[in-house]
Formats: sequence, structure tokens, C-alpha cells
Amino acid sequence: MIVLFKSKKLEANCSSIAKAKKVYGDLRAAKIFQRIQEIESASSIEVLVSNRIGRCHALTQNRAGQYAMDLGHPYRLIFEAVIADDNEAVCVVEIVDYHGS
Repeated sequence: MIVLFKSKKLEANCSSIAKAKKVYGDLRAAKIFQRIQEIESASSIEVLVSNRIGRCHALTQNRAGQYAMDLGHPYRLIFEAVIADDNEAVCVVEIVDYHGS
């Protein structure tokens, strides 16, 4: 699948391993790159969810329509389904600990 980003800043932080390490730390940066590769390799979001890749799961309530993948407790990579060039794609919305909010 195609991976897009909600903002240029988020894209920059997730597209360079050096920048990701600076912003998120070494371990979380490695997980971010792993999760993005898993999304790119998947044929659909349903494949990610049904196979629990990265513990991918749909969110509910105020985050309905979004999905989360683990980056190491308590952080998650949050994304939404979108259409890009007539293909299923995802848009990474944020990297966040939403448990405390």
C-alpha cells in the first residue's frame, strides 16, 4: 500500500532514520520504520488487522475510522484509510500516546 503523511513535518520525521532517532529515540525510530514497511508490504488494511501485524487494530469513539499499530508501550502509530491514485492507501496521522489523553 501507499503510505502518506498528514503533515510535511511528520513525513520528514518518519522518512529519515537519523531524524526519527533524534525525535523519537533509537528504539521507537526502528519500530516506526518497521511499521511503515509492514504497511507498504500489505495488500490492504484488513490484512494488517486480521493478521494482527504490529497489533494493528481499529480504534473507536473519538478515533473511529483510525487504526493503531504498536511502537512500544505506550506509543502508537495512528493512520487512516485513504484513496491515492485509485488505490487503497493509508495516511499516517500521528505518533502518540493516546492512553493518557
